[in-house]
Amino acid sequence: MFLKKLKVFWWNQWVVICAILWTIAIIWWPVQALSGVDSYQRSYMIVWLSMMGLQSTVGALTFAIIYTWLLQGGLQKLKSKQVKSEGVNIRWNEVIGMEGAKIEAKELVSLIKDRARVQKIGGNIIRGMLMMGPPGCGKTYLAKAIATEAGIPFISISGSEFVEVYVGVGASRVRQLFQKARRLAYADGGCIIFIDEIDAIGRSRNLMSYGGGGMETNSTQNQLLAEMDGLGSRSENVVVIGATNAPESSMDEALLRPGRFDRKIYVDRPDLTEREELFRYYLSKIKYDESLDIGRFARRAVGKSPADIANLTKEAALIATRTKQDKVTSDHLHEAMERIDLGMIKNRKVSDKEKEMTAYHETGHLIVLYLLHPTDDVFKASILPRGPAGGVVYHVPSEDKQFQNRNEYVANIKVALAGYVAEKMKFGVTSNGVGSDFQHAMNLAHSMVWNYGMGASGLVGSYAVIPDSSQSNQLSEQVKEKLNIETQNILQGCMKDVEELLHKENIIFERFAKELIQRQELDYDEIEAIFKEYGKANPRVTAKYVPPLKG
Repeated sequence: MFLKKLKVFWWNQWVVICAILWTIAIIWWPVQALSGVDSYQRSYMIVWLSMMGLQSTVGALTFAIIYTWLLQGGLQKLKSKQVKSEGVNIRWNEVIGMEGAKIEAKELVSLIKDRARVQKIGGNIIRGMLMMGPPGCGKTYLAKAIATEAGIPFISISGSEFVEVYVGVGASRVRQLFQKARRLAYADGGCIIFIDEIDAIGRSRNLMSYGGGGMETNSTQNQLLAEMDGLGSRSENVVVIGATNAPESSMDEALLRPGRFDRKIYVDRPDLTEREELFRYYLSKIKYDESLDIGRFARRAVGKSPADIANLTKEAALIATRTKQDKVTSDHLHEAMERIDLGMIKNRKVSDKEKEMTAYHETGHLIVLYLLHPTDDVFKASILPRGPAGGVVYHVPSEDKQFQNRNEYVANIKVALAGYVAEKMKFGVTSNGVGSDFQHAMNLAHSMVWNYGMGASGLVGSYAVIPDSSQSNQLSEQVKEKLNIETQNILQGCMKDVEELLHKENIIFERFAKELIQRQELDYDEIEAIFKEYGKANPRVTAKYVPPLKG
């Protein structure tokens, strides 16, 4: 092991060692030569040689400074960060909220440790693993845990650090990175290269690109492909882990094939059980009220990533500190969630007329959402300005869902149009506050007809993928007109249903609007209580349903 580390030291420092030996030689040789001449000649030559060295040094330094300045720090500089496995120090029990991905990662660690056994039976070691998924779900965290558990060096670098406008620079950096990794693997038995945001160099190559930037990306990726293939002829155990938020379809096929990235792990958002574990983990790092119902917050945090939950607990701790409380309570977490999801309340003066129109607008959303939506529950209705919005109806699904059916799309369109219908029904005119609602409703209706075959016209297929431009117009005008008419029919049908519902429930409609004008905000329990006054039960409540968090 000592000889291996000595070899690695020579590989890394041979230039410095040779420079030191050369410096000693060029100083010792003139001294020996000068000792054989008389004193006058010796003094003259010493002065001349010393001035010559000073001039050479100044010239060399000037050239180096100008060269470095022109190249903005040097094109060949690699900014990879080597981290020792004990310095990462993230164990499996600290990796929560991604159980499926952790099982795959554990298998990778086992293969790294049992490399000799794998080769003995004729198998090949893992070359690479690609981690995909939404941001904030723990891909980098999982890579650090792999390095810790495997007990081998960990080199971290971002994909953007390979990208330069000068052709050849990125490829040179890739060569340097893999050379460094092989030396570490030779000395320590293995090495992990972690390339974050690998899509910066891993996207599908554009073979018709012009200009330095496109050619540089192609050459960098070509070098990465060559280096990953080259590992097969060496005994070093180097594993490349890439992480990206981009879809797999955007990555180059050559990079994804077996023998390069052999494993693909999708790190998804946590489910209900995992969210509850995440809340317990992050709350354990702060002081909190032990009577706090963590399960209710986990149910309310549908669709949130581990990073979102960590940020939520930190924000709750800040709110508790500002209110001079010693512990984080349910109210603090509740306020933190609203502040993050809805934005800060703006201290803006609102006229009585604008407040009234906003109240009726949000009441339309509220009633349609509560009575017609098959999955979402209303957690808050507010007419206080937050961000760009004058009011908001805050709702989330009551359970985790991966897909949406036609009924849910139609319900979302009705909820979006309800504000417009409410304004028109009450005041006879509408405001520009319906702009974002219209945009959302039309996007949903367009996707239903053009992408998912949910229209009633009989046309089936995803027409959005068919090229439709001035150069390549493959859709006839008749088909486009039929699809657009079907989109408008969905919008008109939804608006008609909303009008009928609000007219039918006019008493409840007026009651909620007045409550909002008077109180400005209504929480889940208050909304539920008013509906119960009029005999309207929550259509989503079942025998197994647990009520959401109290306001």
